[in-house]
Amino acid sequence: MPDTTPPISAVSRSGAAAPAAPGAGRHLPKFAASLLALTVIVVVLLLLFVLPSLKSGARDLPIGMVGDTQAVQVLEDQLETVAPGAFDTAAYDDEAALRTAILDRSVVGGVIVENGSALLLTATAGSAPIAGSLTGSVTAAAASLGMPVAVDDLVAFTSDDPTGIGIGGLAFPLVFGGIVPAVVAMRVFKHSLRMQLASACSFAAVGGLVVTAVLRFWFGSFDGSILLPAAALALGIAAISVPLIGLQSTVGGKGFTALAASMMFLGNPLAGIGTSAAWLPSGLGLFGQLLPPGSTGTLVRSAAYFGGRGAGSALVILVVWVVAGVGLCVLGARRAAAAQAEADATADAAPLADPTPELALV
Repeated sequence: MPDTTPPISAVSRSGAAAPAAPGAGRHLPKFAASLLALTVIVVVLLLLFVLPSLKSGARDLPIGMVGDTQAVQVLEDQLETVAPGAFDTAAYDDEAALRTAILDRSVVGGVIVENGSALLLTATAGSAPIAGSLTGSVTAAAASLGMPVAVDDLVAFTSDDPTGIGIGGLAFPLVFGGIVPAVVAMRVFKHSLRMQLASACSFAAVGGLVVTAVLRFWFGSFDGSILLPAAALALGIAAISVPLIGLQSTVGGKGFTALAASMMFLGNPLAGIGTSAAWLPSGLGLFGQLLPPGSTGTLVRSAAYFGGRGAGSALVILVVWVVAGVGLCVLGARRAAAAQAEADATADAAPLADPTPELALV
């Protein structure tokens, strides 16, 4: 015989209909909002990581020109026809001055026009895409004028790392190496801001030295001493770690998270370490250089390939980040000391203010 007993959910013990369970409709606005927010985040990340590369290219790149005024002008006009708006030319007195400017990273390359031929000076280690664009454009412009072109690469990559991928791939390890040591230091030394700073700065020094040694002796990414590139990398790591610790001590977890996310999702794609900031869209390239990953890439590249020349602005930016981080740590320590002093004073004064035991409400 079939069971005709009404389900408990439908009828109460008194016989009246039980209230229906809350429907999923009230969750719909939250569901839609979260779905929209996640979609926007994915699109923004896509734009941040893809758009800079998609819109990168040669725009107003500074190059030097040496030679007879008329011959140089003809080549400049043809170069503008071949690559409109790609290069911004400046006249130099002689070949020596132009070579010095390239090694100082004042210009990305240059052309010497003499006796109906052209000598193109490049610095591939400064930026392979820029050197390639300059070579192709000048060669095409000179060929249309019937002018032979010879190429002299003043600063080339090593034979072990002919594409420069070693230093060009530093962006993500640099950001990771700046964030994680700060997190570890804050967990291990929860109650000592001084030890947190000491730990983060020690790792920056050791990590910079070890990574640079791997680049130099294992990957063969550059020649010469590792001291200057190691110092540059260590400063870059500290410029990320120290401000993170400082923000945590003053603002709390929200400040730490905001800066860490900025380093990862803004500093990383806009660093231009593999191509140089000049290859990125002008506004994005400049913004990327104001963040530690971008300025560290410029400083390390200059230290490894150019003997440290042309890195003054990057050095200043990194020092400012470190000093700002230390300043935040000092401010955080003073706030913590003041809060502790106030708490101690309150605890000492409490028995004098009301000696009667307080009864708990039950």
